[in-house]
Formats: sequence, structure tokens, C-alpha cells
Amino acid sequence: MNSHYKTIVTEYETWLDTLGYSVCVVYSYKLHLRTFFEWLESRQIQNVTQLTVKLINDYHNYLETRPNKKRKGRLLSATSLTHHCIAIDKLLEFLNQYGFNAPAPIKRSTKIDKAEQILKIQVLTQPEIKTLYHGIPDTHQWLSFEKRQAKQYELRLIFALFYGCGLRKSEGYNLQMQDVDFDRKTIFVRQGKNGKDRIVPMNDGVYQALQDYVYNFRHRLKLNHNRLFTSAKKTLSGKLKYLQNACNDETIKEKRLSLHVLRHSIATHLLQNGMSIENISLFLGHSSLDTTQIYTHLI
Repeated sequence: MNSHYKTIVTEYETWLDTLGYSVCVVYSYKLHLRTFFEWLESRQIQNVTQLTVKLINDYHNYLETRPNKKRKGRLLSATSLTHHCIAIDKLLEFLNQYGFNAPAPIKRSTKIDKAEQILKIQVLTQPEIKTLYHGIPDTHQWLSFEKRQAKQYELRLIFALFYGCGLRKSEGYNLQMQDVDFDRKTIFVRQGKNGKDRIVPMNDGVYQALQDYVYNFRHRLKLNHNRLFTSAKKTLSGKLKYLQNACNDETIKEKRLSLHVLRHSIATHLLQNGMSIENISLFLGHSSLDTTQIYTHLI
């Protein structure tokens, strides 16, 4: 990628950050922009002043037929295509704001097939959640008691945040110690998706799991950061695999288990237990009620 495009990417990233977008969104949009600029260079377009509406539409058409690099044999999902479009629209907004001669945002999006989206959502049943949670003491049996206990405290924290509080991966990982209010039994989620803050209540189980983790484990460590989690972000989902392997339920072992599956599961269970769709939407931090409505179709 040429020096001109590298400079635009850096300035674009700073601009998004100034607007209050979350770290996760800024990182994602930056990657989409780099992909766009690499495509432009392959067509001998070396400067953003050469952008046209036709060129941008050609790129969108290219993305619709481009193989998915993460999932072989598949194309990009409708959601991924829409995120690419938004990232480029934000680029056009950025360029116009800073005096470049660029087209106005195109506001193109890809219609998401709800039936296909529902089929992709995987959830655990309430009994399966209980089985997994009660299986935490059976994990990491090959370790010494002290090391095993630390791993188990962390697994309970994962269940407390990603199931009990319905957090996204980045939201849970970025939680700071000061974001947990034990007096009010709440968690303050900073800069969630689309830069939104929200306050999430703790139930008694979540409250106890967090207290055990913080006072029996986290406070004893000398760390150079103030995050609640001590592990790296990329390792969090993998820790659930130890729990799944320790489980004696073959049905659970065959299921996909991830942090987002826990989030989907709590949303489904709250709906099954009678919580209104509006309150579930607030709890999950959804920008639109339509996003939450998908769970009504799921059950």
C-alpha cells in the first residue's frame, strides 16, 4: 500500500477514535479500508482524489463475489458486506470533511436474510448452561490446587459476564476494575458496539462470582493494567474448551461453544422466562429493536 493510502488510514483511524467509536469498530473499519485501498492499487488507482461513485460500486460488486478468506467455500456474509460499505461511507464522510474532492457517502447496504441469520444462531438450553457451570470444579484437574483454583475463578467470571450479563467479547475483555460497582450490583460497559455506554445489572450469582474472582484472586496479583481479566483477549474463548471437554454430556460436547453463544443463550432464556423484548434490547445494548426481534423467531 503506497504512502498516501497509509497516511489516509492513520488519519481516518484517529478521526474515528475522536468521534467516539469503540476500539473494536475502529480496528474493523481500518482493516476494511486497507482492503479497499489494496483493491484500488490493483486497478492502478493511487490517490483518493480519483474516487468515483462507479469505482466504489464496482468494489462493492467485487466484494459480493469474493471468497470468504476465513471460511473456505463461502462468500462474505450480508453483515460483513454491510460493514465494508459503512467503513467506506465513513471514509467518504472523512474525506469531504477534510476538503478532499470525493463522492458523497453512498449508503449502500446488503439485505440480511433473517431466515439464514436465525439458522446461524446457536444457543445452549438452560439445563445445559447449568451442567456446564456445575462442571467448572472438574476442570484442570492435572494442575496444582492453587493454579487449578485460579483457572476455575476465571471460568466462573466468563460465565458471569458473557452469560449472566450478556456481554460481547470486547465489552467483557475491556472491563476495568472501577467499572464493577458491588454496592449497586451493576457493571458499567464503556464504548460498546457503535460507541454506546450502558449499565448492566448483576443477579446474585453474577455478584458472587465476581466477588470471588476479585477478592480471592484478582486483588492478589501485581499487574501492569487495571482490566478485570488477567488473560489475553484471544485466549478467552479457548478457555471454554477446557470446560466443554470436562463435561460428561455428549450433546454439549458436540455443540459449538463460544462467548457469543453464551450471549445468544442468555437473550433466548430471558425471552423464554417472560422478559419484554424492549428490556432485552437494553440489556444487550442493541441499537435497534429489530436486532433483538431475531430471538422471538428463534424460539
